[in-house]
Amino acid sequence: MKARGPWRIAKCWPASAAFVLAGCARAPSFDILGSFFPAWLVCLTAGLLLTVAFRWLLLRIQIVIAAPVLTYPSLTALITLALWLAFFR
Repeated sequence: MKARGPWRIAKCWPASAAFVLAGCARAPSFDILGSFFPAWLVCLTAGLLLTVAFRWLLLRIQIVIAAPVLTYPSLTALITLALWLAFFR
């Protein structure tokens, strides 16, 4: 016989609870001067600083970027996500 009504919900309860409780893990964060900052914010700050250093290096060796409006935000995103994957995944 097929489960009907409340029994159908009762059979799905363990699987549903597993999906709901999987998101209850603690988010990685850093304690900086007494305040907790999320790890993605620290990675974004490091990505911005490394992008500025990369730009300084390119200017120093006189390499011209054709589309800096696209290049530098993309480089920031690339470095930020790479740092996140390297240290927190």
